[in-house]
Amino acid sequence: MNGTLAPEVLVLGGTGSVGQGIVAALLEAGSPVLVVGRDPARLTALQEQFADEPGLEVLLGSLGDDGSARTVAERLGGRRRTLAAVVDAMGGPYNRGRVTDRSGDALLQALQADVMPHVHAGRHLLPLLRGGAQTRRYVLVGGPAGFKPWAGHGESSITMSATRMYAQVLHQEAQALGVRAQMLEVSDPVCTPANAAKACIEWPSALLVGRRVVSLLDNCADNRAIVRCDARDAELPRGLLHLDWPPSLSRNTAGTA
Repeated sequence: MNGTLAPEVLVLGGTGSVGQGIVAALLEAGSPVLVVGRDPARLTALQEQFADEPGLEVLLGSLGDDGSARTVAERLGGRRRTLAAVVDAMGGPYNRGRVTDRSGDALLQALQADVMPHVHAGRHLLPLLRGGAQTRRYVLVGGPAGFKPWAGHGESSITMSATRMYAQVLHQEAQALGVRAQMLEVSDPVCTPANAAKACIEWPSALLVGRRVVSLLDNCADNRAIVRCDARDAELPRGLLHLDWPPSLSRNTAGTA
């Protein structure tokens, strides 16, 4: 060992139902994981959930506004571990109801709450990924309401479609930094402990979504801005995530798995 720390994957929204599956899949793949969240209790609960995983760290912080996102980026820039990838799985609960029954101010608030954290994150975190020996990855996780109207959840359809377009713009602009930015678009609602009793058989689990994220990070050649995820993606990733880790150390690590 040369004292160099393996790069880590930063997960935003890692305390949420889908985010926990992503964290689990990354740890399963052998990657150090750093979760940034604004709720201390939920961060503590996540640490307790993965208490036997030394590769997990948490950092209290918010992406809710530009200043807070800048502070998070500054703290990340001062860490000993470099960033190999950012996974943006931020998202709130779906709000039911007709858009025509809600005021314009309410929709504006929803856009502010659901879309702008992704924008703040991209603005301040994307530059932290440039300059690596290999292409670094920036992955947003989207849902089914972003590409088709979702009956009874019109507000979520609008905010998710805006985030979807943002991901496509980010995909283009990130190339100048040598970063591959993509959205993993989950084709169906995700089965979680909260909705498992009512879930349809084709709904992917949060862990399956996480494993699909791992496959994107693990030297995936697919460079489309939007990559789909559905129940057919249940296959386990090929092996450990090595990212920018020195090849000789990667082979030694893989051999002891």
